[in-house]
Amino acid sequence: MAKRRRLSTPSSADLDRIEEQFRSETYERPALGRGIAPIAQVAGDSAALSSAESTESRAGRARAEADAARLHDAQERGLLIAELPIDQIDEGAMVRDRMVMNDEDMQELRLSIAANGLRLPIEVYEMAAPDGQGPRYGLLSGYRRLHAVRALHELTQAEKHSRIRALVRPRTETDAAFVAMVEENEVREELSHFERGRIAVIAANQGAFANTEEAVNRLFATGSKAKRSKVRSFALIFEELGDMLRFPEALTERRGLRLSAALRNGAEARLRQALSMRGPENAEEEWDLIEPVLQSLEGGPGTASRGGRPRSKQPRYGWVDEMTLRTTSGVEIRRGRDGRGHILRLEGDPLTDDLMESLMLEIRALLEK
Repeated sequence: MAKRRRLSTPSSADLDRIEEQFRSETYERPALGRGIAPIAQVAGDSAALSSAESTESRAGRARAEADAARLHDAQERGLLIAELPIDQIDEGAMVRDRMVMNDEDMQELRLSIAANGLRLPIEVYEMAAPDGQGPRYGLLSGYRRLHAVRALHELTQAEKHSRIRALVRPRTETDAAFVAMVEENEVREELSHFERGRIAVIAANQGAFANTEEAVNRLFATGSKAKRSKVRSFALIFEELGDMLRFPEALTERRGLRLSAALRNGAEARLRQALSMRGPENAEEEWDLIEPVLQSLEGGPGTASRGGRPRSKQPRYGWVDEMTLRTTSGVEIRRGRDGRGHILRLEGDPLTDDLMESLMLEIRALLEK
């Protein structure tokens, strides 16, 4: 049988020694402070830091964070004006709708900027920078203002004209960029009839729109139906005679509509031949080459209303004139020439992609014989 151990009551000295040892192991930690538990020390430090920041300081910090967020949002939306070096801006990033700039108007603009500074910033978008080069920006609007500031810098070499104020717009789709450019010029200085038609054709050819019809409807969406119809007429002039006309921007509305009507009636070859006879020195000389062709199509002095012999009715098919052949299926074939060679133009609803492909193969076989 095991011998029981006899317990004795600790003395006062033993109790003091145990309490001192417990206090030394639990509370007396040099890193946390004498007599304070670790969790209490951490809570105390946090409270001290929190109370040190006043209410006014916290409100100021909140305002700064809100201002930074608004600044970032404005920058993302292209609402901030920046001063950009003029040599970092590429005005040729997009084909411009403006064809000519009046020298007198440009001189007036340069004098205004020199005296009062640039009142209205240009609009640009950031382009991908070439390797090893600085940032590049494509011009959206402000073509005349940019040219005026560049001319002032070349003339004066002044540092203030080496930079220009600009709104850096977000990167956008090509169709939206064309719309923005046209809208800006329509508001500030109205485009000529030919410039409107030209930019519609170019925008469609560059893939911004499905075709010229859509380009006209989108670029001039705020215009009336009659205005869009006129734009389409001048677009036809650019498509068929743009490479021949030397003074197209001088075409008045009435002359342009007569010219487009003649082109729809198959006069392209005759007009190209007339324009190639000699080089006109001005817009009136150019029109003098065009008008006889139009008069011959319109009947000229020999119309029935003027007592002359009425024009013979054009055949439904066969040779319409020496340059035009109309097939029984409704396809019209016109031939012509320009400085680069012979031209064949085919028009008509039956001309599908498959038919054109077959026709190309037939022409190839004929030419290779």
